[in-house]
Amino acid sequence: GPRPWIGPAVLLIVVVVLWPVYEMVRTSFLKISVSGFVRGWAGLDKYRQLFDEPDLGSVITATVVWTVGVVALTMVLSLGLAQLFNQRFPGRRLTRWALIAPWAASVLMTAIGFKWMLDRTAGVLNTLMTDLGIVDSPKDWLGDPSTAWPWMMFVAVFVSLPFTTYTLLAGLQTVPGEVYEAARVDGAGVWQTYRRITLPLLRPAFLVGVVINLINVFNSFPVIWGMTRGGPDSDTATTTVFMYQLKSSDIGESAAMSVVNFALVVVMVAAFLKVSRWNQEEA
Repeated sequence: GPRPWIGPAVLLIVVVVLWPVYEMVRTSFLKISVSGFVRGWAGLDKYRQLFDEPDLGSVITATVVWTVGVVALTMVLSLGLAQLFNQRFPGRRLTRWALIAPWAASVLMTAIGFKWMLDRTAGVLNTLMTDLGIVDSPKDWLGDPSTAWPWMMFVAVFVSLPFTTYTLLAGLQTVPGEVYEAARVDGAGVWQTYRRITLPLLRPAFLVGVVINLINVFNSFPVIWGMTRGGPDSDTATTTVFMYQLKSSDIGESAAMSVVNFALVVVMVAAFLKVSRWNQEEA
């Protein structure tokens, strides 16, 4: 029976997931000095302190916009790329390999690479745009939140595309050719076939892509930390980055932010699965 295999799996879940969550929640109720010594019980003080933070509201709003924007763009672009890579064309294998490159590279290294490109004084982008006369003088792309956010979202989409495209491509390759043949015989157009046949059959792969991206993008630390460190102040921070910023001043408050973060992820994914009726087959 499967019982001997269940034990190690449950143990792994307890060690990797439940124990850190328990520790995180416990820490959020403690008074901890900057040097790391526990100074006693804090009750709900750290949560009150967190909700009194003037930046918290704007950080949560930014996190929602960041997550929804990056995931929506990633899913739309990945649908197009998966459809393209599912066709036969010369050099298909090469382009598929090229798509894996951003995935194979470290996300932090990619973020730092873009940070160098966008640098005000030595960045390739400013040099190029100034030479072409697109901008009058070099711009501080990452120093201004209004330009930093779009650039960070671009990088986040860039690193999310490979996994999502391959997930959807795997879904597309399970659609039998006869289904398309039958649609062609019935006189269905390309868009009609895509909407009525391809998209419904892609639903399981699409849902997996959305859920994994929601979790990844919400928790996306390396892109933002590598490019702006959440600054100036917390103007380009999401809740995950904000939690890290709080760590330097108050470990207990940072842990409280972690608990809120964890709750937000659970609620967000549960709400999405409810809306998409995860377990229900289409009638």
